[in-house]
Amino acid sequence: MTPAPPKQTEMKQVAQSSQSSEAAAKAVLLEECEEQFGLLQKLQNEIILADTEANDDQSNEAVNRLIAVTSELEQWQEMEPKLLTTSPEVLLAVGKEELQRLNNQLKMVLSCSQAKLDAQKNILKREQTWQAEKKEALNAVCEKITRLQRENEKSEHSVLQDMKRKINNLKDYHSSLMEMLSDMLAEHFPLPDPQGNGTKKKRAAAYDAEINLISLSEIIERLTNKTLETPHDPYVTTDDTFWPPYTEMLLRNGIAARHPEDCNKIRLEIFF
Repeated sequence: MTPAPPKQTEMKQVAQSSQSSEAAAKAVLLEECEEQFGLLQKLQNEIILADTEANDDQSNEAVNRLIAVTSELEQWQEMEPKLLTTSPEVLLAVGKEELQRLNNQLKMVLSCSQAKLDAQKNILKREQTWQAEKKEALNAVCEKITRLQRENEKSEHSVLQDMKRKINNLKDYHSSLMEMLSDMLAEHFPLPDPQGNGTKKKRAAAYDAEINLISLSEIIERLTNKTLETPHDPYVTTDDTFWPPYTEMLLRNGIAARHPEDCNKIRLEIFF
């Protein structure tokens, strides 16, 4: 085997001597502590014995003993404490051990503080997220309020005029539709002509020229108005002015329905 270098050998010897000196210093310190502990036990025994003798002696002796103990206590209080040992090796070993213990405690405190700091960071992050969400909601509400205020800035008169204009437009559109429907019905469903030839004359022969038949458009208009004005009683009574072929056509095509108890009454079918 190759011998170790001189420098490594010296370092090992120094480390071994340092460990042995620390062990010796601890042993010396323990020995001095035991001596001091023995001295304390001795003093405690003397105090106990003095208390026992004081109970047996007279009261004046107890007072004298108390005065002596008080003066001794004052002397001890005036004395400055001395170190158990002044050996540098012992003090160094004890200081190292104390510093190591303090270092371990500080490490524990640091880890606890770090854990608390991480928890506080998480809480701060959640609070910031919650604050951002609340800001977005607040901005949305403010924008909606501003929009509603702008919309409400219109005067009631302008709103009323706008509504009237829309109603008039709707009425005009409804009138145009009714006119178109009336023209279509008048063109494709005319009233019978008693002066006509052929079959039409025969079918209209039963009607006098003095009877004013109403058109199909007017029949539908009457049925519609009756349904809208009196929905609880939508039936219209048919008379001689209703041309039976048109009435029958409305009934057969599902546009009108007959009263279940009176065959002379019809109403507009419900289409909704």
